[in-house]
Amino acid sequence: MVDDGVRDQHGPLRVVVALDSFKGSVTSAEACHAVAAGVREAAPDAVVTELPVADGGEGTFDALAPHGMRGEIPTVDLLGRPTVAPYVELPHAVAVESASTLGLALLGPPTPALARRAHSYGLGLHLRGAARDSDAHRALVGLGGTGTTDGGVGMLLALGARVWLADGTPLWPDGRPQAQNPLLLRPTRVELPQVECVPVGLADVATPLLGPRGSARMFAAQKGADPELVDELEVAMTTWADALARAGAAVADVPGAGAAGGIGAALLAIGGMLSPGLETILHETHGIDSLASADVVVTGEGALDAQTAEGKVPAAVAGLAHRAARAEGRDVTVIALAGRVDAGHAELERMGLAWAQPIHDRPLPLAEAMDRDVTLAALSRAAARAIRTTLDG
Repeated sequence: MVDDGVRDQHGPLRVVVALDSFKGSVTSAEACHAVAAGVREAAPDAVVTELPVADGGEGTFDALAPHGMRGEIPTVDLLGRPTVAPYVELPHAVAVESASTLGLALLGPPTPALARRAHSYGLGLHLRGAARDSDAHRALVGLGGTGTTDGGVGMLLALGARVWLADGTPLWPDGRPQAQNPLLLRPTRVELPQVECVPVGLADVATPLLGPRGSARMFAAQKGADPELVDELEVAMTTWADALARAGAAVADVPGAGAAGGIGAALLAIGGMLSPGLETILHETHGIDSLASADVVVTGEGALDAQTAEGKVPAAVAGLAHRAARAEGRDVTVIALAGRVDAGHAELERMGLAWAQPIHDRPLPLAEAMDRDVTLAALSRAAARAIRTTLDG
């Protein structure tokens, strides 16, 4: 806990608020703002820093946008429909979010028929246009929340790759996307494009391209694939991995290659790299500096449970906060707020959390608990209680 000695030594209590979105209810920025209000109610003299966060999936653009200049690119979505996607030009990079063109929510209810159509061509147009308009030499590509499993074939075609099928037929020879997942055509040869803007895929998953923990077997079902299609995608992805290897990009086993339906592998194949999403975003927004000077960090998400330790925002924020504080020779208290807390004390301690608190005073019907206004009010009240408890020791 934070005692009066800490505050006497350093002046006002320094609190960093870094919550994930409560999916289906409030965004990360909204959650952080509500918690900050509760912190100020309990400690009016506190210095509060709000850090909207994301791990590379949905919310990445919102976390980065306040720190750069926004722009838009005409492109297509994962079903080939015309759309406009945002980018943000940062001091040393341009950033795009794959979910803005390939987001699972854009599919509607996922079905096997849609899974057979969805492709990543629009992300390639998005990335190419953002790099051109910003003249950047590095592109941050948020990976996560996508509704595609095409190994990045579509994205590479949009970036200028040439791809052939087993019979020597060029894939999409007129350079325009078709209403099909190009991976399912089983491309066997690829000539990779040269790109001047080095892509950096932001993802906090370490899944490889193939196998039981790969992109098809782990994630295709939630994107609409039935068991038969999952098997078909795995076979096609294996053929695609061989094609990439013959082109000089043996990347299938790299942790994160399976991110976003295999887009991670495609980025690696064109000379890109993969980076932890949350940590990279916090570095770009100078959030690490704020964590290093914090007395208290408030984090959270919709549900806090044993799976939170597997790279989700609260555990990742806690780890970064403790590491930053140690580098400064300091201690920090990290507490979590959540719609539901199902983790025991030992699990919380392993995550680096001093304690966790549900935001609701009593069980609520799901619809009420997910209501935006109800959630925001509950976050503010819970934050005020948490800070008072922390100050009381």
